[in-house]
Amino acid sequence: MSIKREIFIYVLVCVAVLPVLLFRDFTPMNELRYLSIADEALRNHTFFTFYNHGEPYADKPPLYMWILMLCKWLTGGHRMWLLSLFSLLPALGIVRIFNRWTKSETSAENRMQGQLMLLSCGLFAGTALTLRMDMLMCFFIVSAMHSFWQISENADESRKARWMFPIYIFLAVFTKGPLGLLIPLSSTLVFLFQTKRFVQIGMVWGVRTWCIFLVCCMLWFAAVYVEGGRCYLENLLFHQTVDRAVNSFHHDGPFYYYLLSFWYSLAPWSLLSAVVIVLSFLKKIVLTDLQRFFVTTGIVTIVLLSCISSKLQIYMLPAIPFFIYVTAMVMPCTGKNELLKISVLIPSAIYMLSVVCLWIAKHYEPWLWNVSFVLSALVLTISGTLAVYRLYVSKSRNNPICASQQILFFGFLLSVFVVGCGVPSVNKEIGYGELCEESARLAGQNGISNYVTWRVRRAENMDVYLNSRVEVLPWDEIPATKTTEPSILMLRKRDMDCFQGQRSWTVGPYAIMVLSDGQTPLIEKR
Repeated sequence: MSIKREIFIYVLVCVAVLPVLLFRDFTPMNELRYLSIADEALRNHTFFTFYNHGEPYADKPPLYMWILMLCKWLTGGHRMWLLSLFSLLPALGIVRIFNRWTKSETSAENRMQGQLMLLSCGLFAGTALTLRMDMLMCFFIVSAMHSFWQISENADESRKARWMFPIYIFLAVFTKGPLGLLIPLSSTLVFLFQTKRFVQIGMVWGVRTWCIFLVCCMLWFAAVYVEGGRCYLENLLFHQTVDRAVNSFHHDGPFYYYLLSFWYSLAPWSLLSAVVIVLSFLKKIVLTDLQRFFVTTGIVTIVLLSCISSKLQIYMLPAIPFFIYVTAMVMPCTGKNELLKISVLIPSAIYMLSVVCLWIAKHYEPWLWNVSFVLSALVLTISGTLAVYRLYVSKSRNNPICASQQILFFGFLLSVFVVGCGVPSVNKEIGYGELCEESARLAGQNGISNYVTWRVRRAENMDVYLNSRVEVLPWDEIPATKTTEPSILMLRKRDMDCFQGQRSWTVGPYAIMVLSDGQTPLIEKR
């Protein structure tokens, strides 16, 4: 695969996601919370300890928060297009690393196949468009694993890799947490034991690696202690690590969680990946060391994550590139097999049903039935139909599986572009930007500075838009319409039945009311 062709795919991906980067609103669940935490850190001039409305937030290390703070300081606001680059560019960087990594072991066609599969893989593509630190951590983990491979294969020419290996691992930990260390440590040790390279254990995980890593960690922990004190440091080191691993207070899940999430996290290529890996064992295909390393890393990562109490599908992101690329590398060795065609036929058939699925979904979420979403579903339906035709009808001599994958990939990109163009019309359904803009307008007209919310999820982080504290009323109590201080009340539209006769303004699924002066507010129990 020529560099020009590879760059062409990168450019095409960037063009496809550009409307989403330009027009999408921040989601309330995580993105808005991260921005609110960054704003609070800028106000408090803290750089190693973070708080969410006064409550310690030791859940995440500082690197990603620094990026949010720096972008806010440089531009004066939170720009989706700028912040999204710190997920999109690491995703493209991961693809670039794997293309270089596998160049000597597989053909240009198979590397292209791996690239297209990874960039259209559901969880990977979704994370590349989301404001999270996971893709950045994944990039550092992949970089560390690549450095390990350089040390392992070229011990005499790996001076740079020996220095960069512990630095990449620290950066992964500094981005998301302990998984940045545990995944490389467990995967590389299992591989070295498996291949009986016991001598290389000391070379890779020797004094240099641990000294660099531990010195960086000690400097970080010292800064946390100076800025936040002993309680915050204990929260960071024990409550957010050991407690989550042993008895999670968030996202607890069964041991087999990732055996189930594998299928939708790697969609639409999960079935193909599973079939190729299973066939390689059944046919006793002799894997190269690199292919074995990729398989080992993917499986060890899932086993490791399964042993940790806290479970989310996003945690298995670092395993996805290894599964995808080993699939592309090993597939030619499995020969012609009807199972391979079926494993591509099934996602193609699902693509064909996109319009039907959207029509069913609109009965639950009517806002999904708009022009851009319908056109996007139509694009997927057409691409799925063409892929099925290419698999079983076309007489072309080209590899039908590769051709079908290319059709699905380009159909996926076009559908993302079409959806992105229609995002402005649905932003009021997925974010709080338009709701807060209308609330601020009403507040300005009435000379009001107090904002109140009722039964709106994660509403406390609206301060990102309003530049003002937002009071969150108890979920099970109906607020009085007469208050001691004029206020703007934001609530769900379906809860307006509790305020018959009150004037309101609606923004998507939400409503806004102006609460006037009165006696001491009466909170009535529902």
